[in-house]
Amino acid sequence: MVNSVTLVLNQSYEPVNLCRVRRAMILVFRGKAELLDDGRGEIHSASQVFSIPSVIRLFYRVQYPYHRKKVSRMEVFDRDNYTCQYCGCQAGELTLDHVIPKKRGGEHSWENVVSACASCNRRKGGNTPAEAGMRLLHKPAPPRKCGFHVPSRYLNTYEEWQKYLFR
Repeated sequence: MVNSVTLVLNQSYEPVNLCRVRRAMILVFRGKAELLDDGRGEIHSASQVFSIPSVIRLFYRVQYPYHRKKVSRMEVFDRDNYTCQYCGCQAGELTLDHVIPKKRGGEHSWENVVSACASCNRRKGGNTPAEAGMRLLHKPAPPRKCGFHVPSRYLNTYEEWQKYLFR
């Protein structure tokens, strides 16, 4: 339980980070953060009982510069919600597909890479979606420019975070 994840909010209640429960408890214990949501139980020591934090808020403002995320498999899958952008299935075996194939001058960029299941990727081959008779569910775009993005695998697991996230 100490290795599970805690959502860290800025002084202005904006999500800024995820950290382990152990780190979150240290921040609360040292007076650098306050506990906002503790829906996961308690940890007992010899003389005290501590709530396990799910969401904490820092007492000070943290300002992060915006850095454009690199195009990686996991970031693309997360952006596309682990869904094939051609057939809509949520297959376990996803691949990256270049909308305009690289051999035709397509770039490896956010606007040209989508997640696809293996069968759709084979069916499309080295063609454009129009040539293959396939349509994209969503036009590929870079991730949102807000400072912090919570990976989608945590959104379903930690439902108490929903009230603190901007969707």
